[in-house]
Amino acid sequence: MTAIPLTVPPLFGSATGPAPGSAALRRVSFTFAADGSHAACLAAEADGRWFVESWRLGAEPGEVCAPQPLRPGAGGRRSEDVHSQLVSLTDGRVLICRHEGAVQQLIVRGTDGHADLSAGRLQRAGLRLLPLPAPAPGAPVAIALGTDGEASTSVWLISANGVSAPQQVAELPGLYGGGVWLDQGGRLLGLDQLQRLADGTGRVKTVALDLATGGLSPLLELTARSNDRLAACDPVSGLVLVRSDAPGEDRLGWGRLGSQEPPHFPECLRGGQHFLRPVAIEPGRNRVAVQADWGAGSTLALWEPGATRLEPLPVPPGRLGGVAHWSAAGLRMPYSAPDQPAAMASIDVDLLLSGETRPLPQPESSPRLAPVQGGAAGLASVVQVIPQPVETGWRLDGGTRRGDGRPWESAQTVTLPGAAGPLEGVVYGGNEWLTAEHLVMALHGGPADAWRLEFEPTLQRLAAEGLAVVAPNQRGSTGYGVEHAQAVQHAWGGPDLEDVLTLLQSIGGQRASLGLERVALLGVSYGAFLALLAAGTAPDLVAKVAAVSPFLSGARLAAEAGPAVRGLTERMGATTDLPDGPRDVLLLCHRLMAELLVVHGTQDEVVPVTQSRALRQELLRIGRVEGVDFQYVEAAGAGHEVLAEEGAPLLQELLASFLRATRVGNCQ
Repeated sequence: MTAIPLTVPPLFGSATGPAPGSAALRRVSFTFAADGSHAACLAAEADGRWFVESWRLGAEPGEVCAPQPLRPGAGGRRSEDVHSQLVSLTDGRVLICRHEGAVQQLIVRGTDGHADLSAGRLQRAGLRLLPLPAPAPGAPVAIALGTDGEASTSVWLISANGVSAPQQVAELPGLYGGGVWLDQGGRLLGLDQLQRLADGTGRVKTVALDLATGGLSPLLELTARSNDRLAACDPVSGLVLVRSDAPGEDRLGWGRLGSQEPPHFPECLRGGQHFLRPVAIEPGRNRVAVQADWGAGSTLALWEPGATRLEPLPVPPGRLGGVAHWSAAGLRMPYSAPDQPAAMASIDVDLLLSGETRPLPQPESSPRLAPVQGGAAGLASVVQVIPQPVETGWRLDGGTRRGDGRPWESAQTVTLPGAAGPLEGVVYGGNEWLTAEHLVMALHGGPADAWRLEFEPTLQRLAAEGLAVVAPNQRGSTGYGVEHAQAVQHAWGGPDLEDVLTLLQSIGGQRASLGLERVALLGVSYGAFLALLAAGTAPDLVAKVAAVSPFLSGARLAAEAGPAVRGLTERMGATTDLPDGPRDVLLLCHRLMAELLVVHGTQDEVVPVTQSRALRQELLRIGRVEGVDFQYVEAAGAGHEVLAEEGAPLLQELLASFLRATRVGNCQ
């Protein structure tokens, strides 16, 4: 067994945080300040360390959005946790909620490098933070909602002065989600209340919480059994966007606060295949920016009350962040693409819609040069005329370039053959990916997840090493409708395994006819479980398997995992045996003929490392030789998202080396 310590030296010289101007390869958990002046996110550099980043967005059109790493002061932790929650404050500071076991630690990170301020400690599971819409100087800046599981939800006001402790303002019976402000002052909050019915089922209704009194009042109830949620609200105009299944299916509608008229559900907001998400309302005009998600990508459109169609905005292919802020400076939202690490997009909606361009403001002209080489003609022969830059309505700020100066590897979506019909996949390697020397099929975790048309550091690293990658969204993946996502309900390793085997047969057959090597499999978490099942079911179709944080079966995972994961396995029917037999990797170990690499974090809180240890023991028991037939690596101190934590580049290099190497041994 190989143990890798994942403490790596900082790349930029600082032992406590990122160096000034350092570039982020990953950015997640974007949040906007209430006034839109700042944003915040969690960012990770090339060494895998996570840190808090604050963005100054500017109040005027055309102002560049500038990210600033917030380094902890003396005694601060070296790396932030990827699961920390953030609230961007209007002065550029960031409120951080760290989940430390049963305790939630609240701190305020400043922009000056001073020590963090404590905002208190809370001991409630499922704690969520929401920024207050208009915090006054010295007043609370956010609210926190936490639940004890089923019985009640508590609400606190959170201050950022380093002195005031969290102030509880309400204790609500039951469970509450969502959170949309109904007024500008931060007194009335719309919450989604889970209501239990007599038959054991549940429904969701939106209620209004008065933070001054702690009282609740009904806000949105279209029918007795419908699920009715508040999706967005503009307190100034009273425009509200709602999501409800009262029309017979889950749809977006709109109405007005205080109006006696029922919400309208225009056909253009039906969405069809796309999941429509209102992300921002333009102040003063009631135009709504709507993100439309389908499959691996997302698009952006414009809608306003009374309109009969969505007006598409011509944004580049990729993935939008699902959150945004619209102000006089424009529409700001996160954006990523396979060859573009996440950055901040600034959108001039009207200019983008017009399709026109506008000259960018230029600095004052330099002094006029005297003619050279005999006059103006000579000047033209030695001076290159540089086109004047123009504004298109779309600008990306804070993007990260590759360290060696080369462009990032690009990817595209393709249609792939599945067992029950076409599938979408993301591929690296250009149009010749199918005939590349080395081809890796990457299987995502979840199972309720999917590959997206966004920057993915591990796949990017493989592609940079010359490996072609095909990343399918087999049945069970999200983003393709309810039927596709629920195909693996009570059928883990059923329809999704059928899709993977169909792909291996199709792709492998074409490669074999050209004399190319078999496909290698890379799987993470549930994807690793699926990869091991595929390699054991069809050993002649797989050259290698790299399994990261795998589990052995739904039943074995449920027996060893914590309460949250056990609940997931129960809801999804993971322990159900399929008609043709259980899906258990240990029962297929004798059929695993492919080269095998297993990687697992020793502190994995989702899939216990004992799952991989049991696989190693079984391989040894049946006579496989470690270091020859298989490699086993435990990442010391790493959790479940071992490829997104500190030290991840070491493991990405290990995966790339394993997947591109020529086989030197053979399992018998």
